[in-house]
Amino acid sequence: MPVRSLPPPTKRRKTAVESTSVQSLEAQLTSAVAENGSLNPLADLLILAYGSSDAREMSKAVYSVYRVFVLIISRRMLVHGGDDAAKLVRKWIWEKLDSYVELLVGLLQDEEPALRKSSLEILFSLLKHLSTSLTKSSSTAQPQFHVAHFKHIVQGLLLCPPSPRSNGSSKYKSKTMLDVRENFVEVWFSVYDDIRWCFLREATTVLLKYSSTEYPYLLDNLLSIMEKLSTFPTDPSELNSWWVEELGVKPPKHHSAKGDVEEDEAAESVGQNDEDDWRKFFDEDSNAKDTKKNGVKARAYTLTFHQSLYSLQAHRAVFTRTWLSFLPQLSSISTSSNRALTTRALNIMHRGVLPHLTRPVLVMDWISACVDLGDTVGLLALNALFTLMRDYNLDYPSFFTRLYAFLHRDVLHLKHRARFFRLTELFLSSTHLPATLLASFVKRLSRLSLNAPPAAIIMVIPFTYNILKRHPALMVMIHNNSGTDTDPFIADEPNPNSTNALDSSLWELHSHIHHYDSAVSTMARIFSEAFTKPGYSMEDFLDHTYGTLIETEVRRKIKKEPALAMELRKDLFPMADAANTNDGSAGRDAVNELWVFG
Repeated sequence: MPVRSLPPPTKRRKTAVESTSVQSLEAQLTSAVAENGSLNPLADLLILAYGSSDAREMSKAVYSVYRVFVLIISRRMLVHGGDDAAKLVRKWIWEKLDSYVELLVGLLQDEEPALRKSSLEILFSLLKHLSTSLTKSSSTAQPQFHVAHFKHIVQGLLLCPPSPRSNGSSKYKSKTMLDVRENFVEVWFSVYDDIRWCFLREATTVLLKYSSTEYPYLLDNLLSIMEKLSTFPTDPSELNSWWVEELGVKPPKHHSAKGDVEEDEAAESVGQNDEDDWRKFFDEDSNAKDTKKNGVKARAYTLTFHQSLYSLQAHRAVFTRTWLSFLPQLSSISTSSNRALTTRALNIMHRGVLPHLTRPVLVMDWISACVDLGDTVGLLALNALFTLMRDYNLDYPSFFTRLYAFLHRDVLHLKHRARFFRLTELFLSSTHLPATLLASFVKRLSRLSLNAPPAAIIMVIPFTYNILKRHPALMVMIHNNSGTDTDPFIADEPNPNSTNALDSSLWELHSHIHHYDSAVSTMARIFSEAFTKPGYSMEDFLDHTYGTLIETEVRRKIKKEPALAMELRKDLFPMADAANTNDGSAGRDAVNELWVFG
């Protein structure tokens, strides 16, 4: 076989590409799109984009490819139709577009901030162009949203594929870049209703399709986005912002099977599988009764994708389905990272999740299981349970028993004790709670205060004062002078209704009048005075620490100089040098002798 005088085809092609500038390739493609010519330079341009190691050169190539694809999309070269040759060309263009989108998605994890920002902006700009093109080519008169392209964006934000400039790394083990996440949330997720609705739906699909063990930061990435959502609509009139402008045209109202126009109370998207049926999460129980009564087995009406975006119930439905798919995965594997994610989820549960669920009681089982974890997680879970009981009529009889179990010996020594007192004051704020129950809480806290630091005692005293002020039936615990030698309080009883606390007294708090810290002893004297003060604001006492107590003492102005008995001496430690002594006391340790008694 004769020796080849030319390099192999792949090497020859690479050499030709390197010798061709990005600008010239873009110019060739621009004229080719205008004159319906060959688009082969598009492959060369993509090779340049993938092969650029310099961030500035890659940015130039990425924007050049973007401008070319915008021209291709605007000329409707991706629209279905034409002969076999046109179909082959269209298939080839789609392959190049997918390759380009894959490049952009990888650049979301690049080490260069400018590349990350520009990649995200280009991805969403392409989404707008593709959706507009899809709407114009659609056989129906309804606006379209390019779901296939948006799926790549969602997977890039949640799965975080590595950057093509990351030296060939193929592991999906990274968090979403902070600037990428904040840019997505502030510019698109919290602003545009169509982006939020589609992201919630696609995020649920990602959760069900990919394992959190294979993608360890999947749950963290999703929660980091969900916890930033503070603009969820609460009224249909708030659904008025659209990234795809064609969706801004209001859809026709949907009709029931009888032809009557119905209100937006449910939603059903077109072409969804049963496993992706987000609609079942807003079917109310009352509707189920009506269905049985009328003998109707299917929904009376359906919504198109366009109509779903204008339905508040549809938005709440996809929101509910996302959380119901996300929360169980936090409990599937008990790890320290999952416990931290559970804490973050519970921290926003009462104000950012429950009000927007179609049926908040659906998360009751998961929240109840979190109570068993104890510590901060259990306390936050109790807060969510209390919200379900107060606002959504959840019946949970053992709530106060579970709360009473949190009053253990460590609760006043932990760093989250301020949060504990905030929430406990909220839980016990009702004036309809039985005195027996409240007496157990007050007695248990006073007993725990015997071994508590001064900062914690300062929280317990006004907390107890407020409860006694709100429930005069507990005043007997202050003036209980039965004279018995034993305290009738059963400290080991887990049921707060059976501790005999009401028959006991708060002698533990009375003992604090002799506390070494003046702030504690002063506060403890309020129980021996008339209860004329309306009540204490707990926020004034929840931030006390040893540091604040010391700072208070240092800044305290001394009104009267303390009486001191001391003799001024020039030589504070005499006899330190044998040369200066004449009485043979050389070698005496004057400091050590100060501590010798007897």
